[in-house]
Amino acid sequence: MSGGLLIEFATADQLLEAARHARANGFATAEAYSPFPVEGLADALGFHRNRVALVTALGGVLGGLSTYALIWYSAVLDYPINVGGRPLHSWPSFIPPTFEVTILGAALAAVIGMLAMNGLPRLRHPLFDMPEFDLASRNRFFLFLPADDPAYDADAARAWLQTLSPLRITEQGR
Repeated sequence: MSGGLLIEFATADQLLEAARHARANGFATAEAYSPFPVEGLADALGFHRNRVALVTALGGVLGGLSTYALIWYSAVLDYPINVGGRPLHSWPSFIPPTFEVTILGAALAAVIGMLAMNGLPRLRHPLFDMPEFDLASRNRFFLFLPADDPAYDADAARAWLQTLSPLRITEQGR
């Protein structure tokens, strides 16, 4: 991240209004920080549904199918053993390990997909260096407009932000 504007507000309503203005002015990657969840903030910032559920389902299906195929291959083709006259493809005995690996595959895919889609692990964010940002976990509300957003124009953003009466506007260096 290369810098941007950090805007501090005293109330959640001001932050929500600023997020709506940012979205209306073309900011696609604005970030909001508050000490508690703010109703409607995700919609105001333009968040959309992610695909973690799809990745989880694909991980489960892939895990289950690959486990069943491995058991079938090993029991029927690679090392067939006739035990008590049972058929080589005795599918009821294949179900428990297939179920277990289906759950394991879905869980692993969910965790890895969630981390990848959130851009994690991001161990350091440039905002953490700003001394006033520690108030975001106590009693202040912040909107961050990143400089690498295509709609970023510091002077124009300051102009429409001043109409929202923020407590402070800080420009983070590039």
